[in-house]
Amino acid sequence: MKLNQIIKDLGLEVKSKVSTLDKEINGGYTSDLLSDVIAHINKDDIWITLQIHQNIVGVAALKEISGIIIVNGRKPEEETLKKAEAENIAIMVTELTAFEITGKLYRLLGGC
Repeated sequence: MKLNQIIKDLGLEVKSKVSTLDKEINGGYTSDLLSDVIAHINKDDIWITLQIHQNIVGVAALKEISGIIIVNGRKPEEETLKKAEAENIAIMVTELTAFEITGKLYRLLGGC
């Protein structure tokens, strides 16, 4: 499924300006621990987290993921957005909890 369709279907708000939102999404991973994400997320996944600092972009770039969803209505720091735009990584936000958005994404990607 394409990232832009996921954004639409989940009602996500895109915060970073990126050149393309038509990346293919293969799966997702939910965690707030950076080392856990590095160990377990796959290329082209979406990462769901409540972290808002710029280190999330470093992890996303390292693991070549398609985007980051920040939960609980939290907003990324300005430096995080600048770094995300430089790395062409989509950062999206939602008012939903990590549990809620993970379940919705899982169903959208063909689970359950």
